[in-house]
Amino acid sequence: MVAAARKAARRLLRDFGEVEQLQVSIKGPSDFVSQADLAAEATLKAELAKGRPDHAFLLEEGGTHGPEGWKFRWIVDPLDGTTNFLHGIPHWAISIALERRLAKTTEIVAGVIFSPAQNELFVAEKGVGAYLNDRRIRVSARREMAEALFATGIPYAALPTKRAFSATLERIMPEVAGVRRFGSAALDLAWVAAGRYEGFWELGLNPWDIAAGILLVREAGGFVTDEKGGDPLASGNVVAANPHLHGRLREIVLAGLEAAA
Repeated sequence: MVAAARKAARRLLRDFGEVEQLQVSIKGPSDFVSQADLAAEATLKAELAKGRPDHAFLLEEGGTHGPEGWKFRWIVDPLDGTTNFLHGIPHWAISIALERRLAKTTEIVAGVIFSPAQNELFVAEKGVGAYLNDRRIRVSARREMAEALFATGIPYAALPTKRAFSATLERIMPEVAGVRRFGSAALDLAWVAAGRYEGFWELGLNPWDIAAGILLVREAGGFVTDEKGGDPLASGNVVAANPHLHGRLREIVLAGLEAAA
C-alpha cells in the first residue's frame, strides 16, 4: 500500500507543479476531476493489483472491480482534496484502505493516507497502532470543549446537508476554541489521529473519503461513529474525536440534524 501510494504521488507532485496547465473537466458542483486524479487512480489500481491480484476494488473514479464474493477489497481515493490541488494549495492526499469481509459484516484492517506535498505518511493496521512517518501517534488528551479544536467539511450550496451543518455549527461554536475547514476529509481524520484536532465531523461522505482515516483514529485511541453511534461507512456521516470529547461532539451533531429535519 505504501509503495503504491508513493508511486502515484510522484506523478501527482509533478502535476501539482504544473497545476495551471492541467486539463480539468467538471464532475459536479464544486467537485472537479483532473487528468492527474485519473492517472493516479490508474497507477494505484495497477500497483495494488500486482501485489494482490485476487482483491476487489472500490475506486472513487472507476467504481467497483473484481469478484462479487471478494474476501478483501481495496477502497481507494487517488486525490482527496482535488479542489485544493487545482488551486495550488498543498493540502491533499492519497487514501487507501483494505477492507476484509467477515461472516455478517466487514472491517477495515489496514489504511494509508499519504500527503505528498507535506511528506507525511500516515499508516495504520488493525491491532498494531497508527503511525506518522514511522512514529507512533495518539489522539489528543484534551478533556474540555473550551480548549478543543475541531475540523469539519462545509457542504456546498446544492447539498441537502447544508441546513444540518449550519445548525450544528451554531451549536458548537460557543463551546470550542475553534473550527477549521481545510478541504480534505482523509487528512482531517489523520490529523485527529495525530492529536492536531480534538475531533472531526462531516455529513454525506463516501467510503473512499473516510475508510483509511477511520482506522487511523481508532488505532490512535480515538472513537469514530456516526451521529447515532452507528457505522459511519454505512451512513456516510462521521463523528470522530478523542475518547473524552466524542460523546459531546456526537450530541451536538445529532441535535443539528434533528433541528434541520
